[in-house]
Amino acid sequence: MDGSGEITEFRAAQYVRMSTEHQQYSTHNQSDKIREYADKRGIEIIKTYADDGKSGLSIGGRAALQQLIADVESGAADFNVILVYDVSRWGLFQDADESAYYEYICKRAGINVAYCAERRLSSVTITRRPNRKSRKATRWNRLSGSSGK
Repeated sequence: MDGSGEITEFRAAQYVRMSTEHQQYSTHNQSDKIREYADKRGIEIIKTYADDGKSGLSIGGRAALQQLIADVESGAADFNVILVYDVSRWGLFQDADESAYYEYICKRAGINVAYCAERRLSSVTITRRPNRKSRKATRWNRLSGSSGK
């Protein structure tokens, strides 16, 4: 930060997740898109947290997301923004408040979560509130009995 309290350098962690090998956006593809987003904004990606083959319906079994949250809470995070391809990669939690809760943990620590594929995000300083897309995904999963894979 400079003397005015403005962040002068963005250091980022990226979080990538995919449920199955048959998804269009593999963790590698997500990482490529996140890197494009970061490069356009002068953001340095210094760490990657990756959950391969993991459902987005809960944090259970998602060791990388659990570690990311633990790093944020403990103060071990040496980044000031988390880049995620889109909200569905962060999670399709059955309760939309759970997604917001994990984002709040990050925000409380001074770390914003930015969704790179979401059009409405033009700056990494904007954080997402539970939106209609995540609520629809949660509702669809409940109604369809989907396992999130």
